[in-house]
Amino acid sequence: MQRLTIMIDVASALEYLYHGYLSPIVHCDLKPSHVLLDEGMIAHVSDFGIAKLLGEGESILHTETLATLSYMAPEYGLEGSVSTRCDCYSYGIMVMETFTRKGHMMMCLAKIVV
Repeated sequence: MQRLTIMIDVASALEYLYHGYLSPIVHCDLKPSHVLLDEGMIAHVSDFGIAKLLGEGESILHTETLATLSYMAPEYGLEGSVSTRCDCYSYGIMVMETFTRKGHMMMCLAKIVV
C-alpha cells in the first residue's frame, strides 16, 4: 500500500506541474532517484535541472539536452521532442519497476537473453 501511495504522490506532483501554472513544466528526467521521501513517507519530485517550460499554447518543445536513457521516452531520445507525454512515459517505467520490484534495464536484458 505504501508503494501505491508514493506513486500517487508522484502523479499528483506531475499533475501540478502540468496544470498548476499558466505554462506547463516538463520535468524531463523523472526517475526514482529524483523522488524524495520525507519523514511521513510523502513523495516529493526533485531535481529540475533540465526541466522545460512550455510556452502558452505549446505542447511540444525541441531540445538537445538528454535525460537518463532507461527512463527517456523514445521521441525524446530520437528527435529531442519534449512534452508532458515524456514525463508520463518515465512515470510508467517507474510504476512498472515499483510494482514488479525489478529494474527496467533488467527486464529488457531478460527479454534479450530468452
